[in-house]
Amino acid sequence: MPQPADPARRAAVDLLDGVLVRQQPLTELAGVLDPLAPADRAAAQRLALSVLRSLDRADRVLKPHLRKKPAARVHNILRLGATELCEGGAAHGVVDACVTLAAAGKRTAGTKGLVNAVLRKVADEGPALWPRLRSTRLPKWLRAPLVEAWGTEAVGAMEAAHATGAPLDLTAKGDAAALADAVGGTLLATGSVRIGAGVQVTALPGYDDGAFWVQDAAAALPARLLGDVAGLRVLDMCAAPGGKTLQLAAAGAQVTAVDLSQARLGRVEQNLARTGLRATLVAGDALEHAGRYDAILLDAPCSATGTIRRHPDLPHVHLGERIGELIGLQAALLDHALDLLAPGGKLVFATCSLLPDEGECQVEEALARHPDLQVLPPDVPGLEEGWRSAEGGLRLRPDFWADRGGMDGFYMAVLRKADVQR
Repeated sequence: MPQPADPARRAAVDLLDGVLVRQQPLTELAGVLDPLAPADRAAAQRLALSVLRSLDRADRVLKPHLRKKPAARVHNILRLGATELCEGGAAHGVVDACVTLAAAGKRTAGTKGLVNAVLRKVADEGPALWPRLRSTRLPKWLRAPLVEAWGTEAVGAMEAAHATGAPLDLTAKGDAAALADAVGGTLLATGSVRIGAGVQVTALPGYDDGAFWVQDAAAALPARLLGDVAGLRVLDMCAAPGGKTLQLAAAGAQVTAVDLSQARLGRVEQNLARTGLRATLVAGDALEHAGRYDAILLDAPCSATGTIRRHPDLPHVHLGERIGELIGLQAALLDHALDLLAPGGKLVFATCSLLPDEGECQVEEALARHPDLQVLPPDVPGLEEGWRSAEGGLRLRPDFWADRGGMDGFYMAVLRKADVQR
């Protein structure tokens, strides 16, 4: 009888099969992890993310030792083993675990000899080769427009940032410097607190008291761009997962948070309860929402290409064909947001995308459609001059702050509606 496979490695390969074979995002594969103990769940996620971040490298290390491309699941077992071996895993333990994993599957049992032979060769040769291999390239549907927009060198730097992954950023409910001291983190110039990846968030000092929430440093900027919102009626138009709602509530705004997903709003509600903050939550289509607001934050649905360093599955789930649809939705949401905005009010438009069509171009076209609209210069501490874009917004990229762990890719702009309608 074959030995049982390591549950974390088996789940990691299941996740890889879902992403690379069935083009499912990891967010749809949570059921794979549900049966696991917490430690195995964390290990499976870590292993799958490591392989996805290093996929090109793993395939290049494996290629000389394969006469032909193996079946998908076998290939993913080999990719997992190669990545572990080349990133410092103990050779004997990794090879044995992958052989056991192959032997445990009905369709892969016949390949255990292949897995053993190939990974033993990788263990001998791969670790020295690994650092010399280039970072995993983005797929053509994404890389081509990014090279056109930002140039080959910049895209290469983004790919290197994607391969590195991301640290953990926190937004403080109160004093950010005090939070940095409490958790042993670094206070960034923009006000976020950064700590190393792999930390158990729920064990950090202040978590149970609601002193902070997890939010990338770039994602924390759109809410700050609205300025002083104390006492104002503010709409968070596409609110989940809720970090911006919490920021606005902590700043004293009367927040209405709208999101299409009731389930995602449940997470916002949990964080509001943990932090002791208040907001009105509305489950529904933002395009059908009515009201009048002094300020609006629209973090619009987008390709999420700015978050690949955290979500390396995204380039593999064929989002390219949906971008045209998303661009149309962003424009419709922006126009509707302006209808809800009181004269003289401010609106921050943001997307976590690296594509100008989902950022700079949206604002340029909105200015052409709305003569009473103007772009205000972004004004919060810590902004760098190189982040400012030609039409007046901010363009952030994952290769910025490379020496400090990078940031998510984001676009954002502050728009003001004229005091008197024309």
